[in-house]
Order: sequence, then C-alpha cells, then structure tokens
Amino acid sequence: VLRHFCRGGIAGWARGVRGRVPALGACPRSAMLPAGSLLYLDALGAAFPRALTLRGTALLHWTPGCPLAPAGWPLPTLYCTPALAGTLLSRAAALRVQLLFALRQRALRVLEAGLAAELHDALVALRTEWPQLAQELALGRLSPQPGLPDAARAAELRAECARGFEGIALRLWPQLEAVVVRTAHGAERLYCDSLRQGDCQGLPFYCPFYRAAGAFLGVNLWPGEPTPRFLLCPDWAFCEFLPCPAGKEPQTVLLDELWDSREYELVVTAQPGEYRCRTGEVLRVAGFHKQCPVVEPVRSQTLSVRGESIPEEQFCQSLCRTLKMWPGARLIDYVCAESRGDSSGPCAPHYEVFMELQGLRDLSEGQRYKLDQCLQEDFPVYKSFRFKGSIGPLRLHLVRPGSFTRLREALGSPLPMPRVLHQEQLLRLLQGSVIS
Repeated sequence: VLRHFCRGGIAGWARGVRGRVPALGACPRSAMLPAGSLLYLDALGAAFPRALTLRGTALLHWTPGCPLAPAGWPLPTLYCTPALAGTLLSRAAALRVQLLFALRQRALRVLEAGLAAELHDALVALRTEWPQLAQELALGRLSPQPGLPDAARAAELRAECARGFEGIALRLWPQLEAVVVRTAHGAERLYCDSLRQGDCQGLPFYCPFYRAAGAFLGVNLWPGEPTPRFLLCPDWAFCEFLPCPAGKEPQTVLLDELWDSREYELVVTAQPGEYRCRTGEVLRVAGFHKQCPVVEPVRSQTLSVRGESIPEEQFCQSLCRTLKMWPGARLIDYVCAESRGDSSGPCAPHYEVFMELQGLRDLSEGQRYKLDQCLQEDFPVYKSFRFKGSIGPLRLHLVRPGSFTRLREALGSPLPMPRVLHQEQLLRLLQGSVIS
C-alpha cells in the first residue's frame, strides 16, 4: 500500500487498496467506512484526475468535538484545512477559519463540505466579510509561522470580490475541478441550486454517499452525472422497503426484491436500540449495478395537518412557482411548521411558512395569498380541506437576513436542516426574527 502511495499519489493508493477490500456484499459493517471512502476516492479520481492532489482539497465542515471528514475518515494528506478547525464550538467560527485556510491555497482542486448549507454559509461569510478576510490574509494572523502573510493573495481576493460574486469560486480558485458535498438531496437541494446558479457557477457537484437514520447506506459511483444515484451496499445496514403507495396492510420487501423504476419507503435497522425505523425517505429504483439496486432519493418530509401529506420537494416547487409572481424576489431560505389549532374556523389547523427573501422586505396580503392559491392548484386534497374550512389559510412570515444561519447554528449538530420544524425552541427562534 505504501509503495502504491509513494509511486502514484493518493489515486494510486486508492486503486491499490481497492483490490484488497472485500466485495460490497462481503464487507463487515466495521469495514464500511474505509471501503466506502476508498470507493469514493477511486470514483472521484477517475472522473477528475487532478482532484486527489496532495493538500488540494479545502474541507468546510463543522464537527464539534470530532475531527472526522465527510468522506467517513480523516484524510490529512488531501486537505489544506486543519482537522481541528472544524471542532470549534461555534459553527460560524469553524466555517470562517476553514474558509481562511482555503483562501490561502490558490491551487485548490476540490471544495468539499459535509452539507451544501455549510458551503453556502461559508460563501455568504465571504460576501459579507471579504474586506476583513483579505486583511487577515495579508497579516497572516492564523499562524506564527514565517512567510504566511500573503499580500498578493489578499490583493487578488479584494479585486475578485470587488467584481461581484457570480462564479466567484472559479475566479478565486481557477484550478477547481469539482464541489463535493455529502448531502445534496432533500432539504439541501435548495442550497445546491443556489450555489450552482451563483457562487459555484460552472462547477460540477458530486454527492458521494447516501445516508439516512444516522447510517451510511450507499455510494455514488458516477461523479460526472448531474443527478446523484447511489448503489445500495449490502451489510452496511439492514434495509427494508415499503412499496409506494402503501396498501391497507403494507409488507416490506428486501434488497433483492426491488423492481426497477418503482418507489419505496426506506425502513432501516442500523443503530443499537433502533430497529425497523421508518425514515420517511422515499427512493426510486434507477437501475442495477452488478445485481445491486441503484436508487435516487425522491422525497422525505411531508406537511400534514389533516392527513393531506404534501411532500417537501413538491411544496418547494409550489413555493418557487409563487416566487415568480413576486417581482424582484429571490428565495434565500424557508421552513414550514404545522399549526394544529381548533377543528375549524379562524384558528383551524394551518401551515406557518417562514421565509428569508432578497429583493423584498414586505408582501401585501394578496401576494401572501398567492402561495396558498398555488398549493390549492397543485394539491387537490389540500384544496378540498381548504374549501371545507377544516384547514385554515396559510400564514407566511418574512424573517430578517441571517435568521436561517442562526437557526442552523442552534441545531447544534452538522445535520441537514429539517424543512418541517417541530421543535418549539427552534420555532421560537424564528418567530423572534419575523419582520413582516
């Protein structure tokens, strides 16, 4: 292994070790992380040959108290960012320190983040704090080592940020080959889309792993494809599947009983004491790779106060359709809450939607009603309940800038932010940020 590493760099090392890793169907669970990480490295190196350059990856990931990379294990030779930077107690401080180390390294090949939201928030910090970041680069405050002050790099940062932030990633790091994010589906898709259209314009995104219920379940062997697909790996966890739509007496099926192009709800047994957990995640079988199913996540959380079950992804589509009716508005972030209320009347159960917008600070009642109207057009069951009065009008609240960054900090762990909030403490935080 060491000879492979010395001769061929990390890519050669990954290929050399891959032949010694058991086949996916034979991997014991203890071997899951190294096996998965090696498959990830091999796929990344095959698609982007220079992506595995030594210290060519900047890691933006908050791991309070646990310096572990999103790839599943620490890979210090890959990263230009120190592992301890991610262990700071403050999420904002951890991402800022990691961003400073990334800015020092002009020859980056990969931007890697545990969550798309982490990369999003780090680049928001770049937008708002670039003069201070440039000054800190010029002074070399991060380390007492001689030679770290970099006036030329600081001047380049100032010049590029002064030009604007569209495509800023490729302008600051012209040798970038890819953006790697651990989670790019579900709630994280909004941040991925925002990054693709703005700061990371022109860069391919690669999501290497599929994870649910706290367990790694699959690996993406196709980095070059725009829509992530995951090979479900036997023995990483015990998975069962409920066919969708479920019948009156649903029966689970196993991995070898899945049908191509059908959808299934995922049931996982992975953590001690947690057996047959219905994750709420729905997967579509997108084919097979050497007899193992390849899946695409299609939906997770749902909104439901009367059993109407509106999937979060389809709610987001209705929301985006509504945005087109608000000239000048750009969606930064949103979450929903379910207000149970009384059985009917003015306080009937309804949805509460909290949004951060750019370009608008207020909405008229007519503009707010557009979202409720779009939901009625897109979901006949919701429209029926609204007509009967058993679901009340949707209530839409605008929050001040930065509210969702603070919300992600308040979550206290590097997990995807839920689009449907149930925790009272988090709801109170947003309610205290409402401006309209």
